Amino acid sequence: MPSRRADPVTVEVVELIGDVVARYHTEYEDAAASHQLTGAQARVLTLLSLEPLPMRRIAQKLRCEPSNVTGIVDRLETRGLVERRPDPADRRVKLAAPTDEGLQTAERLRESLDFAREPLAGLSVEERTALRDLLRRMLA
Repeated sequence: MPSRRADPVTVEVVELIGDVVARYHTEYEDAAASHQLTGAQARVLTLLSLEPLPMRRIAQKLRCEPSNVTGIVDRLETRGLVERRPDPADRRVKLAAPTDEGLQTAERLRESLDFAREPLAGLSVEERTALRDLLRRMLA
């Protein structure tokens, strides 16, 4: 019967992944606060900067309840960063979409996240590609 204890390398990898996640969340929250956003608002705005989405899809992507997303979008809309518009494919559905100011804020937020960029800059293109491919494989 195989041992339930992980080998030392696996234990270290898990701890390092935890450290990366914790540092990323801390920096993300700090970057969001510097733009007068909560972390959740920043995540929604960043997500919407890629494409307008219905509330249900935002909730799925963020793994939270649609009612939470509604409140977040309401607050972003009040600030003029997001607007609701009909879905051209189904006018019964409302999409949350960034305004021009919302797109600019999302870009400034992305630019202020140095945590990932700086350490990754020390890796070669091949190393970054290998890391990306390993992470994709882990998440598959």
